[in-house]
Amino acid sequence: MKTTASIVAALLLISGMGTPHAQPAPDYAALIAAPDRSEADRQTDARRDPIKLLSFIGVKPGQSVLDMGAGAGYSTELMARAVGPSGKVYGQDDKTRERFEARAKTPAMANVTYAVRPFDDPVPPDVKNLDVITYFFAYHDSVNLPIDRAVQNKKLFDALKPGGVLVIADHHAAAGAGISVTNTLHRIEESVVKSELTSAGFKLVAEGDFLRHPEDPRDGKVFRSPVPVDEFVLKFQKP
Repeated sequence: MKTTASIVAALLLISGMGTPHAQPAPDYAALIAAPDRSEADRQTDARRDPIKLLSFIGVKPGQSVLDMGAGAGYSTELMARAVGPSGKVYGQDDKTRERFEARAKTPAMANVTYAVRPFDDPVPPDVKNLDVITYFFAYHDSVNLPIDRAVQNKKLFDALKPGGVLVIADHHAAAGAGISVTNTLHRIEESVVKSELTSAGFKLVAEGDFLRHPEDPRDGKVFRSPVPVDEFVLKFQKP
């Protein structure tokens, strides 16, 4: 007769949670300290706090990641380093970016595919059961694109495996601003993001405060702010 412990162990193995092949989190500090990272990325580190960000996400070797709004590829490369050669990263943007293409030629990006696709159809058709989706400082930009954000968010939900996470970071707008300053100040109200993602089926599971700056009045352009910009970080999960 099986004991309760053995039954639980069997269930964990079936679900993959208890498999001996599960990878522990990497040493994020060592990843950030890698000597082949560019000086430009190290300067960006000062405002992005990547060690805390990676820890908040919990990204691990072997995972598959979609990085939305990849831009020049700073966060895409972070994900690529975190998942390692056994993992896979897709860097999405709605048009090609020369700086991303230049970065893509470096060894650190060997496990990255550049997905030039619209924001409301961001996932390559053969990509399924993603572990992680990141969407850093670009969700507010999607408000100003000719897309349906509800469709976008449903596509992201469908692309994740059950238990997979979507992590969004963006520039905080003042209370009551909603989406009214996404184009002028490049900010969005946190409550809007929460509402739109939960409406797509996601469950909010964690909020990070490591990019919070209460000294920011949230009423100026993020690129000209005389003080550090107040930013929110939200982790959603697909049930």
